Amino acid sequence: MRRAVLALLAAGALAGAGAAPASAAPGDTSVFATIGPPGYPAHAYVHPDGRVYEGTYVNHGAPGVPSKVFEFSAAGGTPVRAWTVPGQDTSAGEQGVQVTTSDARGRLVLLDKAPARALLLDRDTGTFSPYATFPDLRSCTTVAYHVDCEPGGGDELPMPNYGLWLPDGSLLVTDYQQDVVWRVPPGGGKAGVWLGLERFRAAEFGLAGIELSADRRSVLLMQSSSLGADGLDMLQGRLLSVPLLDGQLPGTVRTVWTSGLFDLPDGFAVSQAGNVYAALVGPTASQVVKLGPGGEELARFGLPIVGTNGSPIPFDAPSSAMFQGTRILVANQSAVLGVTANQAILAVETGETGVPELVPAGAGAPPATGAPAPAATPARTRLRVVASPRRLVVGRRTVVRLRVTASVDGARRAIPRARVRVAGRRVRTDARGRATVTLRRSTTTALRVVATAPGHTAGRATLRVRRP
Repeated sequence: MRRAVLALLAAGALAGAGAAPASAAPGDTSVFATIGPPGYPAHAYVHPDGRVYEGTYVNHGAPGVPSKVFEFSAAGGTPVRAWTVPGQDTSAGEQGVQVTTSDARGRLVLLDKAPARALLLDRDTGTFSPYATFPDLRSCTTVAYHVDCEPGGGDELPMPNYGLWLPDGSLLVTDYQQDVVWRVPPGGGKAGVWLGLERFRAAEFGLAGIELSADRRSVLLMQSSSLGADGLDMLQGRLLSVPLLDGQLPGTVRTVWTSGLFDLPDGFAVSQAGNVYAALVGPTASQVVKLGPGGEELARFGLPIVGTNGSPIPFDAPSSAMFQGTRILVANQSAVLGVTANQAILAVETGETGVPELVPAGAGAPPATGAPAPAATPARTRLRVVASPRRLVVGRRTVVRLRVTASVDGARRAIPRARVRVAGRRVRTDARGRATVTLRRSTTTALRVVATAPGHTAGRATLRVRRP
């Protein structure tokens, strides 16, 4: 979740393995488990063997702290065990993992944000193995037609989000920032673009949940927001359907449902009847919505904005859903407010059962070697950020020139395409490592400039602000 933008928009164990009490009615909500540091749960994964897994996602207040994966029994409560994810770039506080699925051997498939990769976690040995990488795409406006690229003229870093297996053993993965659906070939390796369209171009919040339809003939995609050319408001999300053609190729995309303003739909689950239960992470929603097979809205669980749901923990930026028996487990991320007590897995009764997860016989093959996953590309050095001017004046519009460099092979060199964040804005450096941003401040609070680039440790600079 991009909490900086969201903030601007915002003004005990269960009894039984997945079975709800006999008196439970659709919408009844209870606490499955609370999530400890570093917190920010994003997707509760129900393994075919009944155990439940939760990864910790981006916590900007914990740079240097790697992500964790927690294991729970089917009854929830206290974690049974936990693993720390190796090889992450934790320098900028952008690290985070989601447990998206499992392979034919029962290993967990993790989607990592920093670096952008997929890992396999062997629960018996505790070892992590590399499975896939997701490249940084160039804008489609700058490359030849046949080259994989980022649609809509954008230029973001890769961010694998949710995934599912196809019958042939390939893995589809949504990219939240680059607005494409990746296909990882059977056995893993470098991902290629399976589907990328101009209509996928998003307003900060991109492609999220991905599931097979109840009849397994289509792929369902959730787009949290839109900047596409089909007239939809940029602040509305969409549920999309993509038919699976021969060879597991994508067919023509159609819209099933359009959300309300600021709903920001994220992960979702599909029932055997074809109903969809989607988490609405948006600040004016904080709810779970139930949709019929045709996209008709049937119900919303939880009060809007405040998230009151009858359990001790309200919905607070719920970000995903997965069936466990007749209830869905919802990861309560508290992405905007960052309320530690609200970071939990909630169980919401639905009164129906979900579509069984597809895990093909060869998923994840060939067998991993069992060696620990390699670290991210070794950092050559810390980035250096130079800003001019370094002092701003309250109320005065100022053009700040930025230059990002690093020591490479003993010489200081400009770093092109480095990503620079300042005051909620994001810019990329040009071929000479330079970028500009126009700022106007109303307070004297200092601004932090953060630059990131693959293969380097994040660099920082501070802009001071004074009164006239």
